[in-house]
Amino acid sequence: MKTSSILDDVFRSLTLKRKLERGKADPADTADFVVGRCALADDETVEEASRKAAEAAPVWARFPLEQRLRLGQGIRERLLRHHLEFVDLLIAEGNPRALAEWQVAGLLEIFSEETLGWCARQMEQSIEHGNRRMTVRRVADGVVAVNPPQNAPASSALFGITPLIAGNAVVVRAPRSAPLGVMYAMRELVAPALDDIGAPPGTLNVFCSRPGPAIKSWLESPHINDIFYTGGVTTGLELERDCVAHGKKPVLELAGNDAVLIWHDADLEAACEALVECFFGSGQICMVPNQVIVHPAVAEQLLERLRLTASLIRPGLPEDPGALLSPVLRSERFYAYVQDALDKGATLVHGARRMETDGTPSDTGLFLEPTVLRVDGLDHCRDIEAVAEETFFPLLPVIVPEAAPDDELLDRMLAYVNSNPYGLRNSLWTRDEAVADRFVDEVSNGGLLKVNDSHIGFLPYLPTHGGTGRTGGAFGEANYPMLRTTHLQGVSRATGVRPREAVFGAYAELAGMRPGSLPTATPDHNSEEQ
Repeated sequence: MKTSSILDDVFRSLTLKRKLERGKADPADTADFVVGRCALADDETVEEASRKAAEAAPVWARFPLEQRLRLGQGIRERLLRHHLEFVDLLIAEGNPRALAEWQVAGLLEIFSEETLGWCARQMEQSIEHGNRRMTVRRVADGVVAVNPPQNAPASSALFGITPLIAGNAVVVRAPRSAPLGVMYAMRELVAPALDDIGAPPGTLNVFCSRPGPAIKSWLESPHINDIFYTGGVTTGLELERDCVAHGKKPVLELAGNDAVLIWHDADLEAACEALVECFFGSGQICMVPNQVIVHPAVAEQLLERLRLTASLIRPGLPEDPGALLSPVLRSERFYAYVQDALDKGATLVHGARRMETDGTPSDTGLFLEPTVLRVDGLDHCRDIEAVAEETFFPLLPVIVPEAAPDDELLDRMLAYVNSNPYGLRNSLWTRDEAVADRFVDEVSNGGLLKVNDSHIGFLPYLPTHGGTGRTGGAFGEANYPMLRTTHLQGVSRATGVRPREAVFGAYAELAGMRPGSLPTATPDHNSEEQ
């Protein structure tokens, strides 16, 4: 169903959806409401996808890297040709137009010559050393199963198929709630690019199913090597344990609870532009800012600017170019977060009302007003749930530490960021190069650090996803799936080397020993057993 039709008339749209599912309505009469239909895969189809991928994987892995890189180029070229259609489909699935366009821009960076070229350079490096040519290379793991999230399934699925370029075969599960963008991306962008370079059948497989049975099948399948899962922390960390138990590599994209530090010399106007990215998509994006730690000297100025800037962010139908908020279906949890914060001493600066599509305050609206909280004190701020956790709501706590000398205050702010159980992205706003240097040198938390920049903007070369702690699990780091779904292997190709000299010669040379003094294992054929 089109999101805009649901927002216009929830009851009529959902009633029509049920009739269609039961075969009691004619799809030809529902064009104003229905985007498309997608078949639901059964268990046999899920298993067959894994088998087909395993058959194709060794054939595909033998394609030269240069040829596989053409796949990324082909996907990018098709995305450029079809970006308007793709954006329209993302909008129909509920993404505000501006955020649909942002996702496409991010995909163009992921498949850019710069980013793929950098990844390609990590795939293999060789050196001539004496009579040997030695290589350290990354080898494809085999078959990668991809589970994208419900909030950005199409763009996440395209990000998730980059392991193809490393030489893996891929299986993708499209979520039932929004399968069409995934199916379009795989059928119209990826599959034709694979065909253009002659990839074997089964290199890419995609189906729509419930998540539980598919993941269970992947865990138990002898054909699946890696599981790339994007979703919630609890389920993701449980899956990580299950993957290890079943001999699978987990690649996790879970929650983020990103921090932004505001130093006393920051450009507050520009910083506020970055901070209100928290509210884009109503906060239902993992990589948006989730908490702010502001120098006490500029806290009042920042909060006032933030209040004014947040008030300009509004809801609307997804087709509306000015809309940045998305509907929120679990508003009771949002109000529980707000109430918990207020009960523990936080102050409401702005927001916390429900709104209709036109921005009118309403007790029954599907949108939530961007909400800013002030939290005084750094030591116990994580007692507040909205600070300690990713809320996935348009809710931004601004933490004002206790006043202290700048050196001490910076120490505490950096330590706070490093102690974050989550670790996706972190940002800093300052004009002081020394402060920026300390931030970059000392913050080990997270997969991406930014200084004086958009928190969510995509860049060539740099990773778009991945992180530490609850964000990426025990093996978490900045995530280039093309690299994460490979393993390191060393290779030595020798010419004219005697094995015994290779074993003992290095020490003999170091010790100045004569070659004839090396240990020998040459049998004495004249000796007799006594």
